[in-house]
Amino acid sequence: MRSPKDFFRPLAVGAPTPVREVPFRPSRMIHFFDPGNEKMAAKVPSIAPTVDVLLGNLEDAVAADRKEAARSGLVKIAKATEFGDTQLWTRINSLDSPWALDDLLTLVTEIGDKLDVIMVPKVEGAEDIHYVDRLLAQLEAKAQVRRPILVHAILETATGVANVEEIAGASPRMQGISLGPADLAASRRMKTTRVGGGHPGYLVREDPHGADGAAPRATFQQDLWHYTLARMVDACAAHGILPYYGPFGDIKDTTACEDQFRNAFLLGCVGAWSLHPVQIGIAKKVFSPAPADVAWARRVIEAMGDGTGAVMIDGKMQDDATYKQCQVVAELADALAARDPELRDAYAAAEKE
Repeated sequence: MRSPKDFFRPLAVGAPTPVREVPFRPSRMIHFFDPGNEKMAAKVPSIAPTVDVLLGNLEDAVAADRKEAARSGLVKIAKATEFGDTQLWTRINSLDSPWALDDLLTLVTEIGDKLDVIMVPKVEGAEDIHYVDRLLAQLEAKAQVRRPILVHAILETATGVANVEEIAGASPRMQGISLGPADLAASRRMKTTRVGGGHPGYLVREDPHGADGAAPRATFQQDLWHYTLARMVDACAAHGILPYYGPFGDIKDTTACEDQFRNAFLLGCVGAWSLHPVQIGIAKKVFSPAPADVAWARRVIEAMGDGTGAVMIDGKMQDDATYKQCQVVAELADALAARDPELRDAYAAAEKE
């Protein structure tokens, strides 16, 4: 077992010093694109300023005979594009695939200085992160990358869920974890073919009532992913990394997409994946605190002073616990306002009302 004092030492001579705290940068939407698709690649310069994270996808949705084209396409795009405040991520192929090693070898040595985060699919335990961690350090040293590339795990197997706490704390590189509902459903042998979201068959029914119990009984659809998402959020919070909802596959059902994203936001997630441009605006709206909520949070913080004791505001008691809750909202608003002038103006206007 490594000594705790060695945890933040580079894993290779010449590699950059690991981060001690994950830098919080707005990542309300992780927008996926296929870098091997010329039509999609041509849209990158116009899409990049509209999203917090742009992710070049090399794994699922990229056919086996197009893997190398996608990889080389991402290298070309990264070298030709200035991303400004937008983060550039990639999702490599799974570690048991014949492409994952070449993904890392190529991307870190060719565009390591532009990559912020590498998303690793189907992570099952700390050993997967340890492998990527050491390899990245060696490649960063070789390519003279100046700052460590962070790692994001996808939770999409039953084994991964069972080991989510150790995954979250496996390396200083850990940036966050995303829920991967489709592969997780298959791993668990769940009987749903949906990608994220609820299912009409997963429900509770009210008790019988009326004469002889024959009256119609209301049903309430439940969330298939609540347990897993809540456990993931706790693991991330315990280790100081960031939780994300993954994909919502029904592109046309924007209402349900917004509902699912909002559930994740309220539970503690900082963002979600967007698979189509229509989902960018949904994620931006949902994962940004409402102006009225921000104004209320700032009002409580101001009234609480040093954050101790208790005060009454509009008939509601506020104490040190609600003070901390309000700080979460206000700090997130500050971070988002620094990137989004439209949001900054909305927050300022709400405070004046």
